[in-house]
Amino acid sequence: MTLQYGVVLEEGQDGWIIARVPSLPGVVTQGRTRAEALENVREAIELTIEDMRARGETIPPPDVAAEMVEVTG
Repeated sequence: MTLQYGVVLEEGQDGWIIARVPSLPGVVTQGRTRAEALENVREAIELTIEDMRARGETIPPPDVAAEMVEVTG
């Protein structure tokens, strides 16, 4: 089964990219690059879901596609 979760990427103060998953509280990781952060968060999501299944917890449903909104700041 393939699930898709939205990931928020932010630049940390140390220059690393922080990746968090709003639908899965506590799933936060980082990487030196965007690609590394995404790979790390993919692994964190998989491990979190595996752990939740093992404990008999309900897996949050996949996210719907996110839309980006551009604003002038």
